[in-house]
Amino acid sequence: MQNLEKLSSFKQYIPLTRKSNERNIGLLVDGPNMLRKEFHLDLDIIKKIVEESGKIKVAKVLLNQYASDKLIEAVVNQGFTPLIVAGDVDVQLAVEAFELIYNPNINVIALMTRNADFLPLINIAKENGKETMVIGAEPGFSIALKNSADSTIVLNTDTAPRGMPNV
Repeated sequence: MQNLEKLSSFKQYIPLTRKSNERNIGLLVDGPNMLRKEFHLDLDIIKKIVEESGKIKVAKVLLNQYASDKLIEAVVNQGFTPLIVAGDVDVQLAVEAFELIYNPNINVIALMTRNADFLPLINIAKENGKETMVIGAEPGFSIALKNSADSTIVLNTDTAPRGMPNV
């Protein structure tokens, strides 16, 4: 009985429900598509831009097996989890996104990519009550992808700070 009393006293300190206005974001970065030398993107700035929309709870950068150690280290140093994929990065990104879609603690699915192949994924996220965000850069940012997401961030790569090693 004493343990039960201790447990009930914790309930006042432990939030059991999420605040209704709190937005938890799962951010997935298509490394080979976005971390290219011609874009000069800095993941720290990307993170700050996305955090204007909520709290990032998951931040992963998917890379192929050819990613340099220097790039992997930079990804880690900027607070992202690198996922090294032997094979097609797009397939693993879709798997990771599906995990976020069915995670009740994530409200917003944010994909950093230019690839129109992720259009069905955006639609499935929305069908499952998730807000969607797409972050991309020109050239090659899919118009369909831009128009399907709830919000879109188009990065100006001409003026982006140079912060990531080349892929």
